[in-house]
Amino acid sequence: MTSLPSSLSGRAGIADQLTGHASAREIILADPMSGIRWHEHDYPSPIACWNHHPEYEVHLIRHGTGKILVGDHVGTFCAGHVALIGPNLPHDWISDLRPGETIRARDAVLQFDGDMLRRGFEFVPEMSELEGLLEEAARGIEFMGATALAAAHEMEAIGRTGGLDRLHHLFALFATLAHAPTSDRRVLASALFSPALDEESAAIVDHVLKYIFANIDGEVRMAEGARLAGMSEPSFSRFFKRVSGHNFVVMVRKLRVAQACRLLRQTNLPISSICYDVGFGNLSNFNRQFRAEMAMSPSEYRRGA
Repeated sequence: MTSLPSSLSGRAGIADQLTGHASAREIILADPMSGIRWHEHDYPSPIACWNHHPEYEVHLIRHGTGKILVGDHVGTFCAGHVALIGPNLPHDWISDLRPGETIRARDAVLQFDGDMLRRGFEFVPEMSELEGLLEEAARGIEFMGATALAAAHEMEAIGRTGGLDRLHHLFALFATLAHAPTSDRRVLASALFSPALDEESAAIVDHVLKYIFANIDGEVRMAEGARLAGMSEPSFSRFFKRVSGHNFVVMVRKLRVAQACRLLRQTNLPISSICYDVGFGNLSNFNRQFRAEMAMSPSEYRRGA
């Protein structure tokens, strides 16, 4: 397994905490006959796992329902789900399966080298319209509505074609995603996972988040986070909101709920025990905060996991 660049290692470490194991580095072999790699696969599959890679990825779910993990985002998917995942952003799609079930051709996947695409901007200035989309993909984007339908159509066409026909459908896909209205797109991971963080800020955030995880079952105080960051509380509060997209209290709550999701998926612990294991003082507050984050109760989440 290849290690992540130092500027990403802190964020990957947090993602590992949310899933219970390290993100695998997927090695994507170039297609000598194409500037992109398109493939489809069943589920379960060895390549369908919690992984990351330096290439961009457009992912189409053709069949089934399940859970999506992107960075620190935990959500759900159904057939027709389309997402764009940026470089080195850990991700996984976990289908709801009956014992022994296999979903044939569940996924259509398109992967491409962002640096190679950007080199084209110099020769084809119109392509620079994609820059905003590529930047936003650093946190992962889910597409919905008419955009998802159109993107799925182009994804399937890319898989059926080659040469100039494939290139035509590839640029149609890029245009569809780049022009998606705000109502048809949702950014997934928090700003914490964005590669825009400089190394110094990333190191500070990682240090503070290690403190949060070490105390996830008990008291977590912003004053201690500020002390670890070497800042006053007001300065730390502004810094943390800027780099994570959430204030400190909200981030702690989200991480507690994400940890609860992992325990609900991977253990048979009673929900009442999980409540205290992730630092909530009472079951009613845990249920309320969990429903606010996940739009369902812990018991509903466990039944669907």
